[in-house]
Amino acid sequence: MSKITLKHLFIRGEKKIGLQFYPNKVLNALVKGLPEVKFSKQFNMAYIDNNKQNICLILNTFRGVAWVDGKYFFDKKNIRPLDELNALNLSEELSSRVPESYLNKLIIKRYANNTIRTYCSLFARFLNRYKNQDINDLGEAEIQQYMKELILAGKSNSFINQMINAIKFYYEIVLQMPNRFYELNRPIKREQLPKVISKESVIKMIDCTTNLKHKCLIALIYSAGLRRSEALELLPEHINSDRMTITIIHGKGGKDRITTLSSYLLDLLRQYFKEYRPKYYLFEGQKGGQYSATSILKVVRNAGYKAGVSTKVTTHMLRHSFATHLLEDGTDLRKIQNLLGHNSLKTTEVYTHVATDFQLGVKNPLDSLYLKI
Repeated sequence: MSKITLKHLFIRGEKKIGLQFYPNKVLNALVKGLPEVKFSKQFNMAYIDNNKQNICLILNTFRGVAWVDGKYFFDKKNIRPLDELNALNLSEELSSRVPESYLNKLIIKRYANNTIRTYCSLFARFLNRYKNQDINDLGEAEIQQYMKELILAGKSNSFINQMINAIKFYYEIVLQMPNRFYELNRPIKREQLPKVISKESVIKMIDCTTNLKHKCLIALIYSAGLRRSEALELLPEHINSDRMTITIIHGKGGKDRITTLSSYLLDLLRQYFKEYRPKYYLFEGQKGGQYSATSILKVVRNAGYKAGVSTKVTTHMLRHSFATHLLEDGTDLRKIQNLLGHNSLKTTEVYTHVATDFQLGVKNPLDSLYLKI
């Protein structure tokens, strides 16, 4: 993958973002598309104004295309590279409590945007609980006390585990104090079966959706087994019609993978592309830019409601249904693991508990009793 290195430049008394890279057609085109980009002969690199919006734009523009190297840029004097805190809609008091080193480290380590938002939001909650104390004076006792308060408040096990991760990230990654809080007791993980819908319900959801973009989104998430964030990060070039595959770049855990492309979906996407002409992301909002996670959830829920599905349908439910239906059709479990991007086969095995083919051939004992009468 190509690399772009960000540099701090000071030109005619103004701060600029320098873009240093080995030129090629793709990178040249993307750099030229940046707002008011100029070239410095003195520094021998392109540059744009240094502001939060442009830093965010750079990270989004080159995601999946080039590695943005920020080691010379983000380690400088508490510079906040991305205004993620404002995007969280946190109060001013909470925003001011999250150290900029915490946010910078999340971005430099290339955590997904959703993870960055979650960690910052949770860590801000924790800091607000001890707002009259120095963060570096807090220890295991204070964290255990906070965990107890969350449990008594009825917070879910998932929420508490995420909170522990967000806190540990500061002490162990930002401050580089390894294993300091490994004695924290995590809640016992509840084994929940994935919620799935029938094939007939999926068909109804797609057929009852008249908006072409919405129809493509539903068909895509189901037919490729995508997470919501993966669908939003897709670029047109990730769709390979020759090999009938879809490439997922930087999925969960930063892993790339390849999943299957439906012929039916490919026809829909070709119609969609002619009508909408997306500029960068495969799916974009009305004013351009990445389609929002909230919007895609509304699309799926509305389609489920129109289709008469008895439960509220989520994007992840479509992913679960994709895996379950493949298993019921006889697809090998390890192949499903690869399509979903699971690290462990044990994670994929949960679908054996909901796939009906594992129950076929088992006669219900009550029916057996009545057949004998």
